[in-house]
Amino acid sequence: MHGFTELDTLLGSVPARVVTLLRTVDIGQGSEGLYRNQLPGVLASLARRARVASVTASSEIEGIVVPDQLRAEKIIEGRTMVLRTRSEQELAGYRDALDYLFQSSWQPVNLGLVLHLHRLLFGRTASPGGQFKPHDNVVVDRAADGSTTVRFRPVPAARTEFYMAELIDRFQAAMAAGTHHPVLLIGLFVLDLTIVHPFEDGNGRVARVITNALLADSGYEVVRYVSLEQLIADSADEYYQALLNSTRGWHEHRADPWPWLGYFVATLAEAYRLFGRRAAADRSTGNKQDRVRDYVRRQAPGVFRLADIRQALPGISDPTIRIVLDQLRKDDIVAVDGVGRAATWRRL
Repeated sequence: MHGFTELDTLLGSVPARVVTLLRTVDIGQGSEGLYRNQLPGVLASLARRARVASVTASSEIEGIVVPDQLRAEKIIEGRTMVLRTRSEQELAGYRDALDYLFQSSWQPVNLGLVLHLHRLLFGRTASPGGQFKPHDNVVVDRAADGSTTVRFRPVPAARTEFYMAELIDRFQAAMAAGTHHPVLLIGLFVLDLTIVHPFEDGNGRVARVITNALLADSGYEVVRYVSLEQLIADSADEYYQALLNSTRGWHEHRADPWPWLGYFVATLAEAYRLFGRRAAADRSTGNKQDRVRDYVRRQAPGVFRLADIRQALPGISDPTIRIVLDQLRKDDIVAVDGVGRAATWRRL
């Protein structure tokens, strides 16, 4: 909540680099409506890929890995109900939390929502979720030899609920006022949430999943089509360094939020650049068989049906799709299980 106590002073002078990045973000946001109205099939394809990338990347940041990629995709797509390991359970939990935010009317952000997201993250494990930390915790760096160094001390457990309620109230008031750019306010909210560190485990995942929700709710829906979590995973060192640089002096109200806000806005701007490139590539003017072949090899889930291709590539007939699938099968790129409409295809 400290980021919201002197908001006008804090955000009254935005660094020039961040102003430029915000311009990129807002221009990108303006293009979303065009794609939504004219190329719904392209967006459906991008959203499906981003969902898989978001769940796997956010989990991998925390060391939660399902080595078999095809199995991980099955779990994320809900095509397997038996979860064999703790990692598989937590992978499914992040999927549940992400889907809840993208498919439900959760607004506005509130204390119950934050707890519910945590409950969903751990809902398939034996660990309790949906409860604030019972004991004080610390954020540590772990060296290769196993030794640890305290990086930051979050707020005490006894004060966690107060800090969270205060943060949410101040964030809502700042958003309603409309004085400052919503992306900066969301970035500040995520920073304070991360610093408060309200849970014993799962803080990073709660922060990342709620980032998606707040951005989409403010009209920055690129997070549905490009995985912000993947971009964070690809720049993990910068991510952690930006957070560290903006935590120093937080308890004394002396923290500088701009290292984190600069990283946050730059990551969102990169998401919009990727969105433009990927959307343009997906609507390329290649012939129909080339478009099907490219979709199957680069974009389709590990296991798919003919109907999935039909939905992703509107305007391409079933006979054309079958011709390409048969060619790919002969080239040992895909295999088929079953016949007719019930057939499923999988990449080899």
